[in-house]
Amino acid sequence: MDPTDTVWSPDGTPLAYERTGEGPPVILVGGAFCTRETHRELAALLAPRFTVFNYDRRGRGASGNTLPYAVGREVEDLAALVGAAGGTALLYGLSSGGALALEAVAGGLPVTAVAVYEPPYALEAERRAGNVRYGERLAALLADERRADAVELFLARIGMPPSAIDRFRLSPMWPGMVALAHTLAYDHAVLGDAALPVERLASVGVPVLAVCGGDSPTWLRAPAAAIAGAVPDGRALSLPGQTHEFSARALAPVLAGFFEGRQGPPLPP
Repeated sequence: MDPTDTVWSPDGTPLAYERTGEGPPVILVGGAFCTRETHRELAALLAPRFTVFNYDRRGRGASGNTLPYAVGREVEDLAALVGAAGGTALLYGLSSGGALALEAVAGGLPVTAVAVYEPPYALEAERRAGNVRYGERLAALLADERRADAVELFLARIGMPPSAIDRFRLSPMWPGMVALAHTLAYDHAVLGDAALPVERLASVGVPVLAVCGGDSPTWLRAPAAAIAGAVPDGRALSLPGQTHEFSARALAPVLAGFFEGRQGPPLPP
């Protein structure tokens, strides 16, 4: 394990990160239930060609959790990490972390390119309405400290059947997920009803690569093409055989090629 460093966000929140490798800086942004552990293999695969900053988003892992939460504070967190990287960086975000990355770049975060993997934007009105209902129920459960129920609600929302959720409750991962339940509200705040932020994306002034897994459900695959079409310089790429639980070995060469400007023609999502 690489030594942990700390950078301080403007509101005083300590952000824990690991720095590995040599080359242009790349910041990895996790999604729901993610800590630095989630991206350690990806960081190791990118490290021979990049200086990788793998951090715990606020409220997760060894990072602080200054309240009240605001999406703008997470954007400031990314700005602090870019500062630690030397003032500019490449950016990769997974799931809700991809939506956060795009929001930060649309707001002027100094990066040279951004790649995202399956930000869960909702392209259908019915799904957007469901996200609103989910957010209301999530807030109520967390207010009552029903953390396990909040995790179960999230898993049901992403399509996990009840029998699989029951098995998940018995898995070694469950206690860690319950410990991070409060951050589900942070992910929901980043996405809201998850409507594609077309106007915000139109202001993204750097190249964007939107990746999806070829074996992911349609609602997770479709946003890649929509993102690529909404930004001025975007492309979508589908990774055959991958799902939301992707292989780092499949994704790493795609990210490296894109960040080094060697990307080939996009695959149809």
